[in-house]
Amino acid sequence: MIDDAKIKSFLGQNGISPLPKRVKIMQYLIEKHNHPTVDMIYSELLHEIPGLSKTTVYNTLKLFTSKRVAVALNIEDNEIRYDADTAIHGHFKCRVCDGLFDFSLTQDQLPDIPMQGFSVDEYHYYLKGVCSSCREKGLE
Repeated sequence: MIDDAKIKSFLGQNGISPLPKRVKIMQYLIEKHNHPTVDMIYSELLHEIPGLSKTTVYNTLKLFTSKRVAVALNIEDNEIRYDADTAIHGHFKCRVCDGLFDFSLTQDQLPDIPMQGFSVDEYHYYLKGVCSSCREKGLE
């Protein structure tokens, strides 16, 4: 479990007031690393945070993404998931189990896109298919 003081310090260093609900939501993102939706976070934390609302979760995640301490992943049109890992990496979504998996991606592996004069703030690499676990079970 990550120390609350470290999360408070991290949020403060990134211009985010470390309110208790924000700290718990960031802690969930970091520790679970399950690329959750707003509904997933809300359901998991409701019993820990009295008075938590989906609006609070949504607004907190919106703040986190605007301050670049989390990334919104829009792999499917009707689903936004969140990731506290803001380093360059890719995501693979299994069409069978809906699992979302990280994969390594180095700066050298990124395509050289001829966009002279542009500054890229984010990279998103999404792959879709069937994960190894589902394939082993013959669920293709």
